[in-house]
Amino acid sequence: MTATPAGMTYAHYLRLDQILTAQQPLSDLHDETLFIVIHQTMELWMKELLHELRLAIQLVGEDRFAEAYKAMARISRIQAVMTLSWDVLSTLTPVDYLKFRDVLGTSSGFQSSQFREIEFGLGLKNPAFLEHYPQESPERAALKAALDQPSLREASIAALQRSEFDVGDGSVQALAAAWLQVYRDEERWFELYELAEKLVDIDDALASWRHKHVLTVERIIGGKRGTGGSAGAPYLRSTLDKRIFPELWALRTDL
Repeated sequence: MTATPAGMTYAHYLRLDQILTAQQPLSDLHDETLFIVIHQTMELWMKELLHELRLAIQLVGEDRFAEAYKAMARISRIQAVMTLSWDVLSTLTPVDYLKFRDVLGTSSGFQSSQFREIEFGLGLKNPAFLEHYPQESPERAALKAALDQPSLREASIAALQRSEFDVGDGSVQALAAAWLQVYRDEERWFELYELAEKLVDIDDALASWRHKHVLTVERIIGGKRGTGGSAGAPYLRSTLDKRIFPELWALRTDL
């Protein structure tokens, strides 16, 4: 057991002096603080989500499914909290936001390296996103590591293979056929069946987060381009049909 440091206080343990002074609005407008706090807390939740995601990938890779389910359930809960945060941000009216939008300059949520790392860690690996970060930056290094390491999707496919399921060429159709065998005999393959449902929980939660994100953006800036030159709501809408585990959605038609 770790010894409790003498004189440790709540504020010191949580480094509240650093956390509570990290909000530095660039305008004197009331609502900018809300905007900063929402996005800072999003990044903190993403940090914890990545922490759990790395553990889940490791545990699935070791066939320690029951332990992996706990980490995956926590990921889904974090996603739910992050989705609810858009409701708080949506209290920011278009008029209020436009009053301080110019102070954001070229900064944009599109630049969040942690979100891209989450996508890579789940299984949506697009090497092109590395080009958005400088060559020697820590963000690019973290994304390159996530690109090179097994994702949760890859770890789950490997688990299927270790149970001697034929995943064929790894296409969505071949994977759906393999997972369909699990679903049709869920008692025999209960651990894999539960794994698949936990994966769908995460995919479902990510889709909900994306949907609420685009609604919030449309509510606040409509069809305007995003800061940093991003396309704004049109780009976000183009991501709504993305699925990390499309094979697990596809198989439902054939059950």
